[in-house]
Amino acid sequence: MTRDKLIAVAALAALGLAGCSNNGRSVGAAEGICKPFTTTTTTTTTTNAQVAATTPATLPAAVPVSDPSANVDECLHRWGYTLAASSDPANMVADATLAACGSALSAWNQQSLSVDNAGGAVQAPSLMNGQPTNPLAEHYAFAEGRALFYVVQARAGHCGPPPATTNATSTNR
Repeated sequence: MTRDKLIAVAALAALGLAGCSNNGRSVGAAEGICKPFTTTTTTTTTTNAQVAATTPATLPAAVPVSDPSANVDECLHRWGYTLAASSDPANMVADATLAACGSALSAWNQQSLSVDNAGGAVQAPSLMNGQPTNPLAEHYAFAEGRALFYVVQARAGHCGPPPATTNATSTNR
């Protein structure tokens, strides 16, 4: 009877160890969680057919220039992923991320003041909670939430920092 018990224990141990297998998944980043970083490309004259033939479908779409929040989002993404490795609580890391992107947020606010309402912050009810707000407060709330999201996303997905760039003007650091 001890032989049967030994076989049963060995079978259970093998079954338990089989559950620890990564089944072909790579160690590191969790698949589908990490947001890829946008890359800058050099400007050349090409036809649409050439672009379609050489551009993989998996590359992230370029952020439209007309989207004023794009620089803020990209900055928060890069700094959130970079600082996520810190052992500090996520909300503190998100605050540091937001501080690192202060100039991008200020530029977005400056643009909205000059374009949207000729220098004054218009009060209106928030579409999220109905409380009175203005564009500057909404920009800050967006950046604050996005910074926390990127830090948590990077930690949950074990996402690495952005690739190093040689051009200091290409990022908002």
